[in-house]
Amino acid sequence: MKLFHVDASAKRETSNSRALARFFIENLRSQGVEVEVDYLDVTVDTPEHVTQAFAVATYRAENERTPEMKATLAASDALCKRLFAADAFLFAMPMYNWSMPSTFKAFIDNITRTDLTYKKAKNGELIGQLTRQKTLFITTRGADLRPGTPYSSMDALTPALKTAFRFVGVNDPRFVDAQPLQFSDQAARAAALMRAKEELVDVAAEWAAWEYARLGLEALEAA
Repeated sequence: MKLFHVDASAKRETSNSRALARFFIENLRSQGVEVEVDYLDVTVDTPEHVTQAFAVATYRAENERTPEMKATLAASDALCKRLFAADAFLFAMPMYNWSMPSTFKAFIDNITRTDLTYKKAKNGELIGQLTRQKTLFITTRGADLRPGTPYSSMDALTPALKTAFRFVGVNDPRFVDAQPLQFSDQAARAAALMRAKEELVDVAAEWAAWEYARLGLEALEAA
C-alpha cells in the first residue's frame, strides 16, 4: 500500500495528532500490510499560499500556459502527482480555533486543481478524480465537540474537510477525533486518546482487509 501521510501540527514531540498517526501506521503494518509511506510535513514544507499568478495560471488551458505559468504551478503539480500515485491518504492535524491549521489549508488550495484533481463533464458537472484512495483524517481537539456537547456546533473542521475533499473525489473519508485534550483534566485526556486508539485499531483492520482484497483482485486480473 502506498500511503500519502501528511502531518499538520505545529508541535513536534508533544503532538498528539502525530503520535496517533504513527500509532495507526504501526497497527496497519501489524496486520501484515506492506506500507510504503510518502511523507509530508506541511509545517516544514509548507505549500505556497495562492497568489494572483497561481490563480491565473491554474485556470489557463495547459497547452496555453507560458513557461512562467508552468513554473508557478510546478510545486502544485508535484503535490497532485503524489496524490494520484497513492493508494490511501492519512491526514493528521489539530483543530486550531475551530478549523484546520493554515498550513493544511494551503495544501488544500494547491491540490484543488481544475482539469487535474477535478474535471468538468460535458453536462457541466464537476467530477473529482481522487476516487480510488482510502482516506483517514486524524484530528485532535482541545474541547469536546462531539454531538450533544455544548460546543458541538462550533466544529467547523469536519465539514470543511469533507467539503474540500469531496470536491476532488473523496466521498467516504473516515474521521477519528481525539477530544477533549487541552481543556480537560488528565483522566479525560487519557480517555480521549484511548478512544481514538481503539477506533484506529478498527480502521487499521478494515484497511488491511481492503488491501488484501485489492491485491487479490489485481492478481486475478494479471493472471
